[in-house]
This record gives sequence, C-alpha cells and structure tokens, in this order.
Amino acid sequence: MLTFALVGNQNSGKTTLFNQLTGSKQHVGNFPGVTVEKKQGAIRKSKEASVVDLPGIYSLSPYTAEEVVTRDFLIAEKPDGVINIVDATNIERNLYLSLQVMELEIPMVIALNMMDAVQQSGSYIDIEKLKEELGVPIVPISASKNEGIDYLITKAMEVATKKIRPKKLDFCEGSVHRAIHSVAHLIEDHAQAVGLPRRFAATRLVEGDVQIECALKLSDNEKDILNHIVTEMEQESQTDREAALADMRYAFIEAATENAVFKSSESKEHLRSIKIDNILTHKYFAIPIFLLIMALIFWLTFGVIGLWLSDVLNTGIDTFTAFVDQRLTAFGLSATIHSLIIDGVFAGVGSVLTFLPLIIVLFFFLSLLEDSGYMARVAFVMDKLLRKIGLSGRSFVPMLIGFGCSVPAIMATRTLPSARDRKMTILLTPFMSCSAKVPVYGIFAAAFFAENQALVVISLYILGMIVAIVTGLLMKKTVFKGNPVPFVLELPAYRMPSARTTLLHVWERAKDFIVRAFTIIFLASLVIWLLQSFDFRFNMVTDSSKSMLAAIGSVMAPIFKPLGFGTWQASTALITGFTAKEAVISTFQVLLGSNMTLHDLFTPLSALAFLCFTLLYMPCAAAFAATKREMGSYRQAVLVVGYQTGIAWVVAFIVYNVGKLIVGG
Repeated sequence: MLTFALVGNQNSGKTTLFNQLTGSKQHVGNFPGVTVEKKQGAIRKSKEASVVDLPGIYSLSPYTAEEVVTRDFLIAEKPDGVINIVDATNIERNLYLSLQVMELEIPMVIALNMMDAVQQSGSYIDIEKLKEELGVPIVPISASKNEGIDYLITKAMEVATKKIRPKKLDFCEGSVHRAIHSVAHLIEDHAQAVGLPRRFAATRLVEGDVQIECALKLSDNEKDILNHIVTEMEQESQTDREAALADMRYAFIEAATENAVFKSSESKEHLRSIKIDNILTHKYFAIPIFLLIMALIFWLTFGVIGLWLSDVLNTGIDTFTAFVDQRLTAFGLSATIHSLIIDGVFAGVGSVLTFLPLIIVLFFFLSLLEDSGYMARVAFVMDKLLRKIGLSGRSFVPMLIGFGCSVPAIMATRTLPSARDRKMTILLTPFMSCSAKVPVYGIFAAAFFAENQALVVISLYILGMIVAIVTGLLMKKTVFKGNPVPFVLELPAYRMPSARTTLLHVWERAKDFIVRAFTIIFLASLVIWLLQSFDFRFNMVTDSSKSMLAAIGSVMAPIFKPLGFGTWQASTALITGFTAKEAVISTFQVLLGSNMTLHDLFTPLSALAFLCFTLLYMPCAAAFAATKREMGSYRQAVLVVGYQTGIAWVVAFIVYNVGKLIVGG
C-alpha cells in the first residue's frame, strides 16, 4: 500500500485538500494552527493508497512542534510520495518549503491550489514553464471547488509507483554553493549510514541544524572543518548562515517564477481585505468590534434563535417522554425499571439534548467567523494584549478552540514553540468557557434570570477571560517568568465561507454533543439514578436524602456552604460534572424529579455563584487526561486542576458574599 505525505504551509488549503482526497469528515478552518496532529485517510478511488495530513509549516527547520512532527515523519517514515500543496496566490512564499522538501529526494507532486482565485484576479501562471524550472510535476487545482483533484490523484500515484524523484536539487550559486557542496563531500558516508539524503543533510548543517549534526555523529575534526566552511561562507556573503540559505532559496524562486508567474497589479480580493482590515484591525476599534460581534452571537444564540429552537425541542422531548411514560404504565412495567427509564435515562439525557440547538447555533456563527478569515485577525489584534500577560497572539488559537472544547484546545498548544508558552496556555485555556457548560448556563439563566439570560451568559464568558488575564499576570511574575516567543502571523485574505465547510463544522460539533449525551451522560444518569434510589444496603428509598448519593454529597457539601449552595444535591452535581460538564444538568434533573425545582436549592445570588464555580472549576476527565499528556506528568496536571478549582472557589465565594452585602442579607 502506498503512503503519501500531504505537506504545505498553513492557510494553503491543505486540510480542505485532505478532505477532498479522502472524503473524511474533518473540520476546515481559515486560521493558522487548525491542524495539530497528522491525520490519515484512504485516498478515494485508490483504496490501495493512503494520505497523511501533516501539520501546516513554513519550513523544515525544527523550531516548532509542527515542524518537528512533519520533518520526523518525512525522514523516519519515508513515505512513497509527497503531495506538496502550494497557494498559487502567494506562490513565492509557499515554494520556500517546496525547495526544502525536494532535497529529501522523495517522489513529489506539487498541487497548485486556488487557481480559481488567480484567474479571477487577472493573473496567470505558466504551469509547463514552472514545471520545467522546478523539475517536479505540477497539477493546478482548486481544493474548495473539487477541481483538478482526480488528476492530482492520478499524477501522485504515477510519481510514487514509478519513483519519479525531483530532477533539481541544486538551487544555489557562489559562496553558498561552494559551502553546501564541500559539506556534502565531508558528510557523505555519515549521511548514507543514517539514511539521510546527502544534499538535505549538507544544507541543514550549513544552516546550523543541531539535531541533524547530532544524528550524523561527526567527529571533532569534521565539526571543525564544518565550522570553517560556514565561517568562510558567512564572511564572503557578508551575512549569517541562516540568512544566506534563505537568500539562496528566494533567489532561486525569484528566477524560477520570473518568466512563469504573471501577476496583475493588485487583486480585488487583496484590495477588499485591506479595506476591511482598516476597520476590523483598527488600533482602537478592533477589540470593541470583536466584543460587539461576540455579544451579538451570544444574544442570537441564548436570547433569540437558539432559545426558540431549544424550547421547540424541549416541547418535543416532553411530549415523547409523556408518551413513553404512558405506554410503560399501560404495559405494567415494574415501578423500579419504570423509574430507571423515565426518571433516570429520559430525565438525564433529555435535559441535555434540549440544549442541542444552542450548540448548533453558536458554532454556526463561530464557523462563519473562523472560515471567513476574521479569527486570524483577532489573533493578530490580541497579540499585543496577550503579551501583557506573558503570551503571544499564537496562544489565542488554542484559547479560541477552548470555547468549543478544552480537549482539542489543550492539544492545540503543541503548535506553540516554547515549553513555557505551552504550559502557561494550558493553564489559562480551561477558563475559556467550553460548549459543554452551555446547558448549565441555559437552564440556570432561564430559571433565575429569565429577563436577562443573554446578559448573564455573556458576563460568564467575560468573567472567564478576566480570570485568565489575572492568572496570566500572576504567573508571568512567578511560575512562568520570561518573555513569550515572537509571533509571526500570515493574515489570509477574507473569503466567503462555503456552505459545505460551515455545515461540516456544525455537524461535527452536534455529533460530538449527541454522542456524549448517549454515552457519558447516559451512563452518568444511570449511576446517579442508582445511587439516588438506593441506600448502602441496596434497599430502594422513597426519600432521596437517605440514599447513597445523599451520603456522598453530604461529605462534600460543607466545602460549598460558604458559596451559598451547600446542599448535597449541588455538591453531587459538581462531582458528576467531572465526567462531563453536561452531567451537571442531567444530575439535577434526576435528583429533583417532579417534586422539587432549582428554586428549592438556590436563590438567584447562590445560583450566580454556582454558575461562576461551574465556569472556572476543573475541566472534565478527558481534559484532565489531555493536560497530563501535554504537561508530561500527573503531578503538574493535578497542580493545574487544583489551581483552577481553587480559583473557582475563591471567585464564587467573592460573588456570593459581596452580593449578600449589596442586597443586604
């Protein structure tokens, strides 16, 4: 079976192409950092071949986790072929990576993407001329429109099966040319011994790649010769080694594209983006505009569209539950099993499913912002603000993902170049309110703040951001001293989000929510019903305060009493929330039944404190596991969770007790 590596810059349409090649249901985003790990899928119409989607990178220099993942795969796994996707609208910058990949001498085809945009702008690319200059097959495509994909697959299969390697590997001249060729002769036997292409290894050594130098196991004498060659090159070129190699590659690219790429003076797309950016990235108005946009989204989600759809679905679920209840009663099912089905499963799962429309509406709007290219601008704008708390704008991407789910958000920190930035971002990301908490906000806001539901929810999101900022300022001066890594970001042109991409994004979120409802929430509802219906002797109880669950919750209740919700029901709901935050609502639904309401357990003030605690306390078990994996140890993960829960307690305590002083009791 043939294996292809899909390699390309961020924002080149790589993930879109992966979807077209494999037909896989993968989210496509128009901002840097969307691909965190390599993903694999069978190529459609060619089941004997698969393609691995590697992280978007700009070079093979091992400076970021993304570059390390990509380079390690290309060197160690030795794929049968490389599909190098290149953004045709920014071809010079994209070809920089292409030249480095060509040096690996792997059969390769260039997928020249966004050719439709090139034509619309009035520009022109001579494919045959460019193919001749580069020495590799080039296939023009438009991944978003599924144009040219079938021929790309055919060409990639041909290149791999016939082992057609790049024809050109020498892109240099002058002092750089002499340096690379001298080093290539010096390390020829070392490169052959470790299975590295000689030209690639020589170029990396001249550029100062410590990892390659260690892998080649050069002697001290060879290292001295290497340093002498590099020093001589730097003196002759009057620049440092990295700049010399970069100048060499760009000089070759400029010569190769001079007679093959013809650009109009300025594309309409670029001019339009500049005009929009004059407003959306304005020095003073950018952040207020972003906050207004998010406020509008939350208002539409929790106050208009999403709320109406949620009410409609709730009516349907209640009707279906009543129907099943009647049928089970008519069937004469035992009271215990009847209670398990209606009071356990239907109450728990049904209460969570009610909020599916909120999830769909929220992520519909967020997908539009993301795929239009706006979120990349927000990362750019946020860079200055995040630097004040010790992070760069690059950390905004994981934090943004955190509004959907903490697990992929924590995993997305792998794209950050330094361990300091990664750990600090992992600590702050869970304070961004994930979608799993939406049902909790929805039911409490409806019960206690009916006239200001949207305002309450927006306030919670803002509170999470404020806590993250305060934490960042604190950690910057204590645990995570130092400065963040410089942030370089390419702003993609604004694009009209495709209906397919938007619907795919929404479907993935909805599917994830439904799966959790019928797995984790389903099992949690069964366990809660069991513990709430029986005592420790497994006698069924009519008074749930005498149940096993009440006993367990009562042990934890004193901890939450200063926060205004020191009941065993509230503490139990928070404990089950560790499995999944949606379980908080399903727990209340099972515990309260038809005899009690949330008003029997909370006042508006204690409900607000409860919401603040739910917002900030430790994330779910899956997020804890992701934290442990990314931090590298259980100890650090436990410390992170302990800090987050401690902050949640302090904030809820302040909200409740200051609120008591304000309202007078």
